[in-house]
Amino acid sequence: MIILSRAEIEALVDLDAGLHAVEQAYIAASQGRATIPPVGYIAFPQADGDCHIKYGHIAGDPIFVVKIASGFYRNPSIGLSTSSGVMLALSATTGQLQAILLDEGFLTDLRTGLGGAIATRALCRKDARRVAIIGSGIQAGMQIRCLHRAMKDRSLTFALWARSKTKAAGIVETLAEEGIAVELARNLEALCRSADTIITTTPSREPLVCSDWIRPGTHITAIGADAPGKQELETALVARADHRIADRLEQSLAHGEFSTAFEAGAIMLESCRELGAVLDGAVKGRQNQDEITIADLTGIAVQDIAITRAILDAHRRT
Repeated sequence: MIILSRAEIEALVDLDAGLHAVEQAYIAASQGRATIPPVGYIAFPQADGDCHIKYGHIAGDPIFVVKIASGFYRNPSIGLSTSSGVMLALSATTGQLQAILLDEGFLTDLRTGLGGAIATRALCRKDARRVAIIGSGIQAGMQIRCLHRAMKDRSLTFALWARSKTKAAGIVETLAEEGIAVELARNLEALCRSADTIITTTPSREPLVCSDWIRPGTHITAIGADAPGKQELETALVARADHRIADRLEQSLAHGEFSTAFEAGAIMLESCRELGAVLDGAVKGRQNQDEITIADLTGIAVQDIAITRAILDAHRRT
């Protein structure tokens, strides 16, 4: 049996391979080639935390994956990471445990970053250059890293806004050391009005981005609303969008960014599409430069399967 530590996992990461693996996994899900049971969810409101249990299998894969990932948002105040978790890979032939990836939440953070980059690349305008990132957690930096890699053929400029200027400044400094320049934005409204692409990465439970701030042609990738009660975008903005794309419709409409608008009757199931279907050309995404597009990414098990398989493949090649 293979057991890998976080340090060993990080040494095996290939962002290009990860982007390809996660993109193909989205397509498999939308084509009905994946078994994705309902998400297990445990809330810890007194600790400002939650735990997700995601698991599934892609047809033809030699393994299936069970992932446990937690997010406890007060942890940085006591010197701990917000994220933690583990990936279990089991044989799809015998059911025997094949590998334990002690990633401490890193792979969940990575596959979320890769998913955001894939959705943004697929739906933003071809001439989009200015990218606004909202948030100061792990995912803010991860989204920038992954999008910078996914769209390396474009000259993107990044700007970051967060409630915590200290945390935001820390992200800017860290990314600068990695060779990625990021501007520290002071005003959220001004940032949204100037951006071609907006990526929201917060655990907010009230809207941060208003519809009036968003100009025609803007793309938004909403990452944060992955559990009941979370919301980053004004309901009117979700209703206004020309295209609403979800990683998995049943999750987005139940507890994702689209759920509030759906429950209010402002959008319908028929007015939303899945990312995998856009990626394989089954449905159209952006069709002109003036459309507003929103991707709602709640995180699905096929991402965990894809990134686990990519790491194990890389390990076997070493």
